[in-house]
Amino acid sequence: MKVLFVLTSHDQLGDTGKKTGFWVEEFAAPYYTLADAGVKVDLASPKGGQPPIDPKSTEKDAQTEATRRFYEDDDLQHKLSKTKKLSEVKADDYDAVFFPGGHGPLWDLATDKDSIRLIESFAKQQKPVAAVCHGPAALMQAKGADGEPLVKGKKVAGFTNTEEEAVQLTNVVPFLVEDRYQELGGIYSKADDWQPYVVTDGLLITGQNPASSEPAAEALLKMLKKEKAA
Repeated sequence: MKVLFVLTSHDQLGDTGKKTGFWVEEFAAPYYTLADAGVKVDLASPKGGQPPIDPKSTEKDAQTEATRRFYEDDDLQHKLSKTKKLSEVKADDYDAVFFPGGHGPLWDLATDKDSIRLIESFAKQQKPVAAVCHGPAALMQAKGADGEPLVKGKKVAGFTNTEEEAVQLTNVVPFLVEDRYQELGGIYSKADDWQPYVVTDGLLITGQNPASSEPAAEALLKMLKKEKAA
């Protein structure tokens, strides 16, 4: 089994002068969940090379067992520094795709033509698409085979408006994940702020926040094993 992780290349938090990128926990926990189960994981980003890490995700209170493992994993850090360019990867080569969050995807993956093309290809090929926290930003412009938004009529989760308020970025981000889902006709639901919450609808898996990243990867792994056994 082979899964593609798509990470952001965007490192500016609007015009605040602060940095953003991908959230370490949302990359590390899913990566190890899949890799430890024998899944081969490739990494890609719009620009290729080293994707930016959200500095907030390296602060003490954001650390977990998976992030601590990542900081000591020279091999994975080297692999991360050499992500493939999104324009050079194809859905044909993978069994599923996973989008970690961090605020970066709101600016680049949300409108990246290669990312949108990939998501639509995975959906067309009936392969799982998973995204966590702000990772679902990548889904918002993707269309289904019927030409309608991919998330329309689908049960979905993602970073909540109240979680965005809690981190004081409501007026900084280009759009709110919860609001955008609803504008597109997604059937959005959520748990309490910061609690793990994952929704599966067909081959679409979405998680609410950093705490949802490992459960989302577990849901993806279960789906892949089921498809392999079929």
